Amino acid sequence: MSIYSGPAKRSVMIAGHATSISLEPLFWDALKAAAAANTLPLSALVARIDAERIVVTDPPNLASAIRLWLFARSSAGEQRAGLAGDLGEHG
Repeated sequence: MSIYSGPAKRSVMIAGHATSISLEPLFWDALKAAAAANTLPLSALVARIDAERIVVTDPPNLASAIRLWLFARSSAGEQRAGLAGDLGEHG
C-alpha cells in the first residue's frame, strides 16, 4: 500500500446512525490500531472523536477531526518517547 492512496469511504455507526467517512487507507489503519490500543470498537472511538469535535467553536468535518486526533495522538506519543529517553539519559 502506498501512503499516497486516495480516500476510501466506509460506513461507521455513531449513536445508532450510519455515517460515511472518507479517509486514506493509512488513516483507517491508524484509527483501527488506536481503537485496538484503547480496547474499543472502531465505532466507539469514532463516536468519542465526534463528541470531542462538536463542542469546539468551529468544528471541522468528521474526517478532518479524525486525522487531527490521530496526528495529535502520534505527536503526543513522540513527545512522551522523547521525554522517556531524556529521563533515561539523566536518571
